[in-house]
Amino acid sequence: MASIYDFEVQTLSGETVSLAEYRGQALLIVNTASKCGFTPQYAGLEELHQNFADKGLVVLGFPCNQFGKQEPGTHEEIAGFCQRNYGVSFPMHAKIDVNGPQEHPLYTFLKAEQGGLLGDKIKWNFTKFLVDRQGRVVGRFASTTKPTSGKLVSAIEAALAS
Repeated sequence: MASIYDFEVQTLSGETVSLAEYRGQALLIVNTASKCGFTPQYAGLEELHQNFADKGLVVLGFPCNQFGKQEPGTHEEIAGFCQRNYGVSFPMHAKIDVNGPQEHPLYTFLKAEQGGLLGDKIKWNFTKFLVDRQGRVVGRFASTTKPTSGKLVSAIEAALAS
C-alpha cells in the first residue's frame, strides 16, 4: 500500500519535492484555481499557514485547470497572482489534473483514502484533504468549507495533536 510519503511533486518553479520531506507534519492539500468563485479562500489558506505553521501544519496548493478552465495561467502567472493578491507564502506546486486519465498519482491516492460525495472524483476547485502527522489521510472537506471554518480548524488541531 502506498503512503503519502511515497509521492513526489513539482513546485511552480520546477523543483521536484518528495512529500517524505514533510514526515511528522500535518498537511492540508488543496486543489486551487485563480479564476474561481472560491479563489478568495487563498486568504484563509494563508491565514491557516500563518497560524499553524509553527505548530507543524503545511498547506500545499496544487493548481488545477479541470473545472471551468479556471486556472489557465502559466506557473509564473499563478505564482504572481497568489503572491500579489493573497500574499501566499505556503508551497504552491505545478498545475496538475485531479480527475481522469492524466490525474496525478497523489490525487488517486488521496481520493482512495477519503472518498467524497462523488466517490473517486473531485467535484470542484478548493477541495481540501487533511493528513495527520503519521501520514494518514484523516479528512476531506468540500470546496464550500472555508479554510477558517470551525470544522476545518478543529480537524487541523486534532491532526496536529496526533
